[in-house]
Amino acid sequence: MEQKVKKKNRKRVTKKIAAEMLEVLTIMYPDAKCELNHSNAFELLIATILSAQCTDKRVNEITENLFQKYKAPSDYLHVSEEQIAQDIYGLGLYKNKSKAIKKTAAILEEVHGGQVPGKREDLEQLPGVGRKTANVVLSNAFGVPAIAVDTHVFRVANRLGLAASEDVLETEKQLMTIIPKEQWSQAHHQIIFHGRRICLARNPKCSECQLQHVCREFV
Repeated sequence: MEQKVKKKNRKRVTKKIAAEMLEVLTIMYPDAKCELNHSNAFELLIATILSAQCTDKRVNEITENLFQKYKAPSDYLHVSEEQIAQDIYGLGLYKNKSKAIKKTAAILEEVHGGQVPGKREDLEQLPGVGRKTANVVLSNAFGVPAIAVDTHVFRVANRLGLAASEDVLETEKQLMTIIPKEQWSQAHHQIIFHGRRICLARNPKCSECQLQHVCREFV
């Protein structure tokens, strides 16, 4: 994940401007949603673990077959880590991810009755699950308001001035104070969409951006 943004105009926008930005993002991306294919909380958890340092598109290509083969935590316990690694080969850190998935499946079976827990503290006890992954699962599987700060959210939020921090956790906290709680989950997806389509890491399409008039990086 990018850990720093330019220090040019490193001031946060006001809540009024933030609200204007969110209105524009809603118009630009009315159907923004999680782009990891899944049909239940367990599939989302596995897909999010796999998404570390990988694109959602590539993860979806892998999980299309993976989710046909493994439908519950117990299914992963009947095969070796090597087999899981082979099934997810092609993803970055696939060996580490296979170990995390195997251990996570065991904990889900032994501690949570084969179900994905709906509490942050329980999710963050699972191997391969940090705050970002927990936020993704809580928001998309359980409807809990949350803002998962991935590389896109971190970059875009700091460029726009919704946040002004070189720290991921502090960026999340700042977003939580400037975005109304009821909008956290949807705004998270809209910011990601903007980061993938317009506000690219390299060569952002500023000329196409409908937020350039209020963007702290552009002005």
